[in-house]
Amino acid sequence: MSVEVAQFRQAYEKSLASDNPLLQQVAEHLLVRRGKQLRPMLVLLSAKMCRGVNEKTIDAAVAFELLHTASLVHDDVVDDSPLRRGVATVQKRWTNKVAVLTGDYLLAKVIELTAGLRNLKLFNIVAEIGQTLAKGEVLQLHANGSMWISESDYFKIIEQKTAALFAACTQAGAVSTGASMRAETALRTYGLELGLMFQMKDDLLDYSDSEDTGKPTMSDIRDGKATLPLLISLQRAPQAEADEIRRLAEDLSAGTLALEGRTPEEAATRAEQTILSFVLRYDGIRYVQQQMEAHKRRAIEALSVFHDSSLKAALIQLLEYTVTRVY
Repeated sequence: MSVEVAQFRQAYEKSLASDNPLLQQVAEHLLVRRGKQLRPMLVLLSAKMCRGVNEKTIDAAVAFELLHTASLVHDDVVDDSPLRRGVATVQKRWTNKVAVLTGDYLLAKVIELTAGLRNLKLFNIVAEIGQTLAKGEVLQLHANGSMWISESDYFKIIEQKTAALFAACTQAGAVSTGASMRAETALRTYGLELGLMFQMKDDLLDYSDSEDTGKPTMSDIRDGKATLPLLISLQRAPQAEADEIRRLAEDLSAGTLALEGRTPEEAATRAEQTILSFVLRYDGIRYVQQQMEAHKRRAIEALSVFHDSSLKAALIQLLEYTVTRVY
């Protein structure tokens, strides 16, 4: 698929180009920090599973990557994040105003691209996912006022913030080729299950060695974000112990830990060790691993409508990679 990937990357870089000097500087900065570009790859793979990549597929892949990039730029403003993938965020390098307007510019490019496809179904998929991403961010923002949410609310948030975009990418890949409704539905289901797994794995990585993951251990908890291993462990523990861990996690997030003769770093490390021991004791990590395996089985079952092929094997391998990835 190297030819199609090259076509996508060329089209994506072209879509970011601007005759505005500041926007061009920001675009070059965004290209430096681009990640694995998994979402557009899902568009391309899904199209190849059907009738093959065409010009509409490439444009759809670019639109989804622009949409994802815009959401990250806006999220960094909401979260006041100084870094993403080890590189300064747009709002940190420039200003919040520049970041917000850059995100708006990228969203306008998405509208232009999808309108040019002259395919109402693809346009509706993109429009719907734009709304869903925004709703997910607002839902998480509201939930973080407490830090503690129910398991059902957790899954609602990760479906809207992560899994729905994966599902839209795989569905759009199929639609861009004029595939059957059966193939379209199967690939959308696959994308949704993959997205849920992807976010749950992110939660597990929060409890991993930072040398492997590239991010500080328990950075999500430090940021006041709910993670499924801890939420499940709190449900299983006796009330008194659960309340104690909640207070400890909140103090870690707020930076108000009791020092008791320790440095702030030592106090934070001790708190993290206590939380990790708690999660291990109540099998929070194992529970999430079991959930991921269940979603993997559903994703593989969705692909059963397709004949065995190297492409189908690649999609299944992507599920395995999601389970085993270390960053």
